[in-house]
Amino acid sequence: MQTTHYLACDLGAESGRLMLGSLMDGLVTLREIHRFSNTPLSCGGSLSWDVPWLVDGLHAGLSKVDDTGVPISGISADSWGVDYLLLNEGGQVMTPVFHYRDPRSQSGVERVFSKVPWETVFAETGIQFMGLNTLFQLSSESLERLETAQVLLGIGDGFNYFLSGRAVSEVSMASTTQLYNPVSRAWSARLLEAVSLPRRLFPEIVSSGTQLGPVAAPYKHYKCLSAAQVIASCSHDTGAAVAAVPAEGDGWAYLSSGTWSLMGVEWPVPVMTAACRELNFTNEIGFANTVRLLKNLVGLWIVQECRRCWQLAGDEWSYADLTSAAAAARPFRSSINPSDPRFLLPGDMTGKIADFCRETDQLSPGTPGEVIRCVLESLAMLYARTFRQLEQLTGRSLRTLHIVGGGSKNELLTQFTANALQIPVIAGPEEATAAGNVLIQAIAQSKLSGLDHAREVVRRSTRLKRFEPAESTAWASALKAFEALPEHGIVRSSVTTAHIRSQMQTQD
Repeated sequence: MQTTHYLACDLGAESGRLMLGSLMDGLVTLREIHRFSNTPLSCGGSLSWDVPWLVDGLHAGLSKVDDTGVPISGISADSWGVDYLLLNEGGQVMTPVFHYRDPRSQSGVERVFSKVPWETVFAETGIQFMGLNTLFQLSSESLERLETAQVLLGIGDGFNYFLSGRAVSEVSMASTTQLYNPVSRAWSARLLEAVSLPRRLFPEIVSSGTQLGPVAAPYKHYKCLSAAQVIASCSHDTGAAVAAVPAEGDGWAYLSSGTWSLMGVEWPVPVMTAACRELNFTNEIGFANTVRLLKNLVGLWIVQECRRCWQLAGDEWSYADLTSAAAAARPFRSSINPSDPRFLLPGDMTGKIADFCRETDQLSPGTPGEVIRCVLESLAMLYARTFRQLEQLTGRSLRTLHIVGGGSKNELLTQFTANALQIPVIAGPEEATAAGNVLIQAIAQSKLSGLDHAREVVRRSTRLKRFEPAESTAWASALKAFEALPEHGIVRSSVTTAHIRSQMQTQD
């Protein structure tokens, strides 16, 4: 059979890359063509994204594809959610393009809740509270910028606009903004009016897998793109990753594991109940208008920040060596609640872990191995708590967890997760986002029949690893102690407007 080639422009909060996906005879292969850093710009205490640098990275990657002589059938961009580009009347990007960690969103939270209660925001959107959501970021924008701007696009949608010239919002990305109503499948007119956001900013919403047309003028000189279509696959990277979960049947959940952890299930309809709101779960949209009922959790960010602390102190550790040291450390010496807001912020992560342990009358971990063991065990127990909450919300017993993304390579954390959940865990693929991006493009061009077919291709193409649960008694005892730890911030049994306001000063 003829091989069909696709390009995925996968933009992450730490780096971007251009991935070549090739589909032939029911198998997909992925090759990294070009990787480029994504370093935030810091000025006067504000954080923003260097969009021209990212565009240059895309061009550099396309030049490399041209050198291969491979003809491309489709190209699509995906990115993290919540951040956005504002385009002016001439279609140019307005600067700065703010970073979700910029502290300005705190004022946006206050402004939103002075006009509309949290309960109404959730009833309109089904999206969990996070102070960095687009709703709150936009509410902190200056009136001058909002009056000048003509269109708002998520980062992935913005790059599809650069590639095609069409300014649309793909539904998986629109759903992350906390301005999309998953029941009416449209922008929430009620919220736009309540927070005084101009309706013109919000473009047409299109389905995952929409073909946007041939490449625009700035990209026509690339020979590889001469016959390519720009496709809005799933512009939100988690939506793309979930499309590549190699599951079959029902009774499974997923964990997209990386800097952030996103645990959830694929569900046919939004879950807009009070229980969902109080447990702070979210309803994002996936391919074919499926619902990603999930919770955003801190992930390997804590490990990354610990490693950075040691590097600044002149102590170099590879991730592999840290994991080996953690495996050799004593089990369950201490635990943290990874959802405590202090662990979401950069800076002195090892000190924050020690402080938490002292505050909760535990031994503070001393060696790097003890620190990382504490973090990995605590993440696994957080996953177990979230997994049980998913079962509670859906009324369904879940029998298998699929871990995809870069975190699936951490076999120690994966085994801990199987032990904490006491169910089998299947790890892989590592490159789930790029795979999902490519396979949705293939569905859009009728090379695959649908989502089930795409997942079959992933299963055939990936070496998956299965982890069986062990040490049930020890983990049950540890989980009991973990549940007794104090809960801080927005992740607690009840999320109310008053509670959100009281916690704002501690949030990112």
